[in-house]
Amino acid sequence: MDKINELQKKIKVKFKNPELLTLALTHRSYLNENRQLKSSNERVEFLGDAILEYWVSQKLFSLFPNFDEGQLTNLRSLIVCTENLADISSSFDLGSFILLSRGEATHSGRQNISLLADTFESLIGAIHLDQGYQATEKFLNHFFNKNIKSLSEKNIYKDPKSLFQEIAQSKRGVTPKYQVISQSGPDHQKIFKIGLFLNEELIATGKGNSKQKAEEDAATKAVTLLKK
Repeated sequence: MDKINELQKKIKVKFKNPELLTLALTHRSYLNENRQLKSSNERVEFLGDAILEYWVSQKLFSLFPNFDEGQLTNLRSLIVCTENLADISSSFDLGSFILLSRGEATHSGRQNISLLADTFESLIGAIHLDQGYQATEKFLNHFFNKNIKSLSEKNIYKDPKSLFQEIAQSKRGVTPKYQVISQSGPDHQKIFKIGLFLNEELIATGKGNSKQKAEEDAATKAVTLLKK
């Protein structure tokens, strides 16, 4: 309970039902070692993802009346991408609060950008369930207002996949391709492993609970590699 209270202070949200916050922090790996628990955060993450997409779309539409549809779409992609959500999560040390299996924690799960982004979306969903959209909007404004301003001022509205494609075409003259290497887990809890290829060369792999997130994870790693 001390950890729950500490997190609530960090995010400036006091839950009416703290069990919803616990649910948002519960990674599916944790269920394997705590059989009394029945649910992970994946359903509430689904809700949070949709709320975030809507909120960012509405926010950008209001903030940037001179942006066309393409500019709005690209900036939104950059804001909701895995890497950015993980950065925001790290700003209040969300990783230290996630309920993980010992194995997942040992293998740097608390620093995994995909896991951090997923948990952040779960947190959004839990706040909405607990207190409604107005409180969720206040939470998002607190963590994203400066972030949106900073990203918009760069004038380079590129998500990791778009950015890597530009680098790859510039340095190698090749368009990257993504391929599913493996998938595991039941239909409602699948984890995808995606390979990012330039021609036949495997540049990086990524994981996520959707193909899109796994591709973003791979592209984020590949950008770092190809910039060297």
